Amino acid sequence: MWRVRQAAVACEVCQSLVKHSSGTKGSLPLQKLHLVSRSIYHTHHPTLKLQRPQLRMSLQQFSSLTSLPLRKLKLSPVKYGYQPHRNFWPARLAARLLKLRYLILGSAVGGGYTAKKTFDQWKDMIPDLSDYKWIVPDIVWEIDEYIDLEKIRKALPNSEDLAKLAPDFDKIAESLSLLKDFFTTGSPGETAFRATDPGSESDKRYRKVSDKEKIDQLQEELLHTQLKYQRILERLEKENKELRKLVLQKDDKGIHHRKLKKSLIDMYSEVLDVLSDYDASYNTQDHLPRVVVVGDQSAGKTSVLEMIAQARIFPRGSGEMMTRSPVKVTLSEGPHHVALFKDSSREFDLTKEEDLAALRHEIELRMRKNVKEGCTVSPETISLNVKGPGLQRMVLVDLPGVINTVTSGMAPDTKETIFSISKAYMQNPNAIILCIQDGSVDAERSIVTDLVSQMDPHGRRTIFVLTKVDLAEKNVTSPSRIQQIIEGKLFPMKALGYFAVVTGKGNSSESIEAIRDYEEEFFQNSKLLKTSMLKAHQVTTRNLSLAVSDCFWKMVRESVEQQADSFKATRFNLETEWKNNYPRLRELDRNELFEKAKNEILDEVISLSQVTPKHWEEILQQSLWERVSTHVIENIYLPAAQTMNSGTFNTTVDIKLKQWTDKQLPNKAVEVAWETLQEEFSRFMTEPKGKEHDDIFDKLKEAVKEESIKRHKWNDFAEDSLRVIQHNALEDRSISDKQQWDAAIYFMEEALQARLKDTENAIENMVGPDWKKRWLYWKNRTQEQCVHNETKNELEKMLKCNEEHPAYLASDEITTVRKNLESRGVEVDPSLIKDTWHQVYRRHFLKTALNHCNLCRRGFYYYQRHFVDSELECNDVVLFWRIQRMLAITANTLRQQLTNTEVRRLEKNVKEVLEDFAEDSEKKVKLLTGKRVQLAEDLKKVREIQEKLDAFIEALHQEK
Repeated sequence: MWRVRQAAVACEVCQSLVKHSSGTKGSLPLQKLHLVSRSIYHTHHPTLKLQRPQLRMSLQQFSSLTSLPLRKLKLSPVKYGYQPHRNFWPARLAARLLKLRYLILGSAVGGGYTAKKTFDQWKDMIPDLSDYKWIVPDIVWEIDEYIDLEKIRKALPNSEDLAKLAPDFDKIAESLSLLKDFFTTGSPGETAFRATDPGSESDKRYRKVSDKEKIDQLQEELLHTQLKYQRILERLEKENKELRKLVLQKDDKGIHHRKLKKSLIDMYSEVLDVLSDYDASYNTQDHLPRVVVVGDQSAGKTSVLEMIAQARIFPRGSGEMMTRSPVKVTLSEGPHHVALFKDSSREFDLTKEEDLAALRHEIELRMRKNVKEGCTVSPETISLNVKGPGLQRMVLVDLPGVINTVTSGMAPDTKETIFSISKAYMQNPNAIILCIQDGSVDAERSIVTDLVSQMDPHGRRTIFVLTKVDLAEKNVTSPSRIQQIIEGKLFPMKALGYFAVVTGKGNSSESIEAIRDYEEEFFQNSKLLKTSMLKAHQVTTRNLSLAVSDCFWKMVRESVEQQADSFKATRFNLETEWKNNYPRLRELDRNELFEKAKNEILDEVISLSQVTPKHWEEILQQSLWERVSTHVIENIYLPAAQTMNSGTFNTTVDIKLKQWTDKQLPNKAVEVAWETLQEEFSRFMTEPKGKEHDDIFDKLKEAVKEESIKRHKWNDFAEDSLRVIQHNALEDRSISDKQQWDAAIYFMEEALQARLKDTENAIENMVGPDWKKRWLYWKNRTQEQCVHNETKNELEKMLKCNEEHPAYLASDEITTVRKNLESRGVEVDPSLIKDTWHQVYRRHFLKTALNHCNLCRRGFYYYQRHFVDSELECNDVVLFWRIQRMLAITANTLRQQLTNTEVRRLEKNVKEVLEDFAEDSEKKVKLLTGKRVQLAEDLKKVREIQEKLDAFIEALHQEK
């Protein structure tokens, strides 16, 4: 009866267990099940008085599409109790069964908690995709208008229920093994005591082994989960990249946000370009963020940049310095993967190998062009824009690699120059320093870490990157050394983050896709991840680029408005200084001043063509006579005048004129014409324009004038045609009228008087001041001048005795003069006597020739009769007439050539020089200098920077 009553009070749970027992079609003994269920599930038993408090748990629900309110589910209260019995073995059995209850319930609760924790970890690892809402079409956001999502949500099971239903198989296996031992090994009492005995050695060993296996299993599962997440993320990013490419190619109104993001980094890059021109030394004016990539030579800087840019865009060389000047790379999104320079419109398609080779060659040419003669590196920056789908938006500056030793072929100051360039970029308090360290070499050989520590001692803006980790893991005997490097324990420098990357197998022909696959495969099998030396977010260049981009934009948002305020203050100070110093002048920068000077120079060149023909001929004739007068008198007239009769005179003159015309005269005439053109051009360029004259253009005009004259070359055929004209002019001996005769006499008198004046001055310098100057101006003669004076007086006595003396002294006459001087105590040598005689005789001859010229004024009548039956012979007047006529004809010919050809050619040369100067910024800086120019230049740059910064800040706010 008792057994029947006990079976009758069995709970519904036990009956359901009996009826639906897994794998059993028949019924189990009710007493056996009732014994277990009575101690675990029976809440209605009258002897069960104890009750545990209600347990509650919830899981945070995550969704990228909606933010529905979370529901909390309450677990049904479970009451625990026991049935007191006074018998000994039933009590022990009940206690052991209660222990089994705690194990099973603990496993269930622990499994639910583990599932919740794993779910939370997965949810935290999923990136925030809120920035990519623009990709989803608008119809998705309006889908709730057509479908009742709330009704669907209520119909689906809650996330807590799903997590609760997920079993912990390890706990279940452990519980089943304990239950098996309970039913199979020994007596029930012994088994229960052995299972609950805390001092059991076998139980301790079992738990120890089980914990170790569980830790290894959890680590393996975590690693696989991370790798699986990484592969899923890569697949999603690849799909997202293709989708962005398609969206950017469409001209749709719904993608204005994407256009804004695309142009935002370009706007910021333009600000940096203007700043680099405004302040090349990167002083206090330029504190805008940029990512500065520094590292030892051949540490892998270029490879890291190429992985971030997803293209092999930089020149490469084995052990050779390839980066010779800073390269500013602006990464932005675009529908096509292309690159272009700031000052060029050509686009390089980075998907084509020939374009990549051309881009690398162009970068190398620009670097070598920037490097001045005698230098190895240059501080001038090359600006390059790289666009493509999926690129992280940022601005990176690749600097020359830091070296420890200057090798042959380098400039002696190469090491110091690289250090100064690196410090100039890194001392910017908002610059992000990307420190690249080669992991395959000893860390002690690094130079750049000390430099980075000096610039950023607290590591607030430094990101450390260890490259070539594959070689480091292969070669390093102590793997913990890599961990020390990554954690920053091996270097004195500090950093925001530490990353490890692999940039290929060292083959320059590897593609970016091959390098990325190799990097992923390496880290999947790397012990560094399996042993938890590296975290999953610390590896691969993809994670590095994401981290650098986030840090870059965070720094930009924090500092850009402060920089804009700083430039506003600078602009106000510059405008005040301009108003105080130049209140009536416009603010013209160097380019505007150059354009103004260019217009003035062109106007002056045009005015050169407006010179009258009469003026040209006068200055040409005068200049030509000044050039040839000495030769005419000394080599033609004087030797011919020494002859005894007119026939010999004319013959001598004809011969010498012919020789002169064939060899010297045409060339002299062209030289005179070219010099005259230069003088007139210089006169127009340099003469003051009154109040409108601006002396700031003087250096530029002088440089343009010199360069134009240097480039100008006279027509080579001018001399040949001029020789024929001059020869014909000198052959003509006919003087047609008295007016021409008088003009010839006047020309001859002027030439002889000018020559006589020069001779008088030479004699005065030889013999010293005369008595009048000695008495009035207290001047004295030197001893040498006294000797010359005595010699002159003696020679003048000789000429008075023989006025028709020939031009040369005989030897006996020299001896007589010397003896006469010695008798008066004056010691002279024959060379002094000859020199003095030359000047004395010249003066005597010129005075005689002038007297003869006066007699020939009335000799035109005798000239018409060919001086027949006349003692007057004026052949020298005819000579000067021939010379005068040749000068006039030559001047007329040269004038025609100047006005018709040479002035236009000179004007063309001036325009070419101005165009060349306009493209040469160094020339403009050198020729247009001064405080006024620099102040206007700074004012324009600051205004331009401020305007671009304001536009960038406005776009940045719109993006938020």
